Amino acid sequence: MKNGYKIKWTPHALTELQSTIEYLEQNFTQKEIIRLVQKIESITKLIARYPNLFPKSNKANMHRAVILKYNNLYYRVKNEHIEILSFFSNRQSPAKKKLAP
Repeated sequence: MKNGYKIKWTPHALTELQSTIEYLEQNFTQKEIIRLVQKIESITKLIARYPNLFPKSNKANMHRAVILKYNNLYYRVKNEHIEILSFFSNRQSPAKKKLAP
């Protein structure tokens, strides 16, 4: 694509992101939240331009991008857009990790 792919967040990924932000609001400063948001924006811009930049995850056709050290973003290329499937906090149990089909 000329200017990159469009990014679309699944409802599941948005719910996980919201939970992470709520956790940060309760336990950290505004500075950490701003840092996370800036990193998410930076990484999603890279993904939009270079969708295969980040390694594939254990699931076929899904990629994993590390967002700071406590969060992973899972995505896949779907038609003419990038679909963000999950925003997983590494502070959680791996058993809670759910990736959209």
